[in-house]
Amino acid sequence: MDDSPEQGTLFADPSPAHDELLGYRGPTACSAAGITYRQLDYWARTALVVPTIRTATGSGSQRLYSFKDILVLKVVKRLLDAGVSLQNIRVAVEALRSRGVADLAQVTLLSDGTTVYECTSSEEVVDLLQGGQGVFGIAVSGALREVRGSLAQMPGERAEVVGTDESAGTPQDELSRRRQQRSATA
Repeated sequence: MDDSPEQGTLFADPSPAHDELLGYRGPTACSAAGITYRQLDYWARTALVVPTIRTATGSGSQRLYSFKDILVLKVVKRLLDAGVSLQNIRVAVEALRSRGVADLAQVTLLSDGTTVYECTSSEEVVDLLQGGQGVFGIAVSGALREVRGSLAQMPGERAEVVGTDESAGTPQDELSRRRQQRSATA
């Protein structure tokens, strides 16, 4: 019988599922997803991929993207690189938004260049390929590992929850709270 102690992990799992308020600023999100800041800004303004930790509320405010947001950004980039239209990518993103990070790791996206198919089992992948639909595939789990590796080297920040925006029921940061107080007294 071996009495040696079991070796633990050197670092804690950086999965954002453990810290819902851990976010990454725009430049970090761009670097991890492999996109330009112009793409990030356009996609946020057109609601393709919006930051879920903190949105921009005016001049000088910083968007904060969650791990899942950055994962979706990376998938969007790969779909664009493969020639899928932005309209079809929007449909795929809607399906991805409804899933948690653990669920996303089980998804493989296949496309014929126009339609994006979401497969959650190897049988579904085989069925699509046999039917001639799939031309290329994106294993979300591979993108997840890449994003996790990239973000391990980059700074993240916690969104401080000061209060709650009663009208929207969302956490409110210090800057937003001060702006609301200033506009209420004006």
